[in-house]
Amino acid sequence: MYSKPAQFVVAVLAAGIFAEGAGAQAPAAPSAAAADPLQTVKWMAGCWEQRAGERVATEMWMPPAGGMMVGGSRTVARGAARAYEHLRITAVEGKLVYTAVPSGQKETAFTSAVVGAAADSIVFENPAHDFPTRITYRRMGADSLVARVEGPGQGGAMRGFVVAMRRVSCQD
Repeated sequence: MYSKPAQFVVAVLAAGIFAEGAGAQAPAAPSAAAADPLQTVKWMAGCWEQRAGERVATEMWMPPAGGMMVGGSRTVARGAARAYEHLRITAVEGKLVYTAVPSGQKETAFTSAVVGAAADSIVFENPAHDFPTRITYRRMGADSLVARVEGPGQGGAMRGFVVAMRRVSCQD
């Protein structure tokens, strides 16, 4: 049997625990970007195209799933494939890793820190690579995507090119 003072202490402690629990708020759920850093670049998903005369460059990205975005590109000129690239973006230790395998060359990885869920651009870098050392994607509204590819040229001077693409149907 408990003495009256012991019952009083137990009652006070129980009341304090329940009161604290009632007033406490549950921890905030992590943002979608914190839970899955790929959500910061999901705006890249879809099919994109640049046309210049008889040259058509197409880039396609699957939406994030299974811890990665898978993509590919192909450039066709005068009816013949001139270049292609296998692409993927994965999240590794809080950074996004963009891996490219262009036209059968060696796989190369570029990294980017995750900057926020509302970002309209992302920069991937690999300073140890010959060219490019930096690849930037920028969303320009709902239907335009601009990629800038840059790195050192002859004499170490920076050079690069821009691929301005518009959203197209993935069915055609």
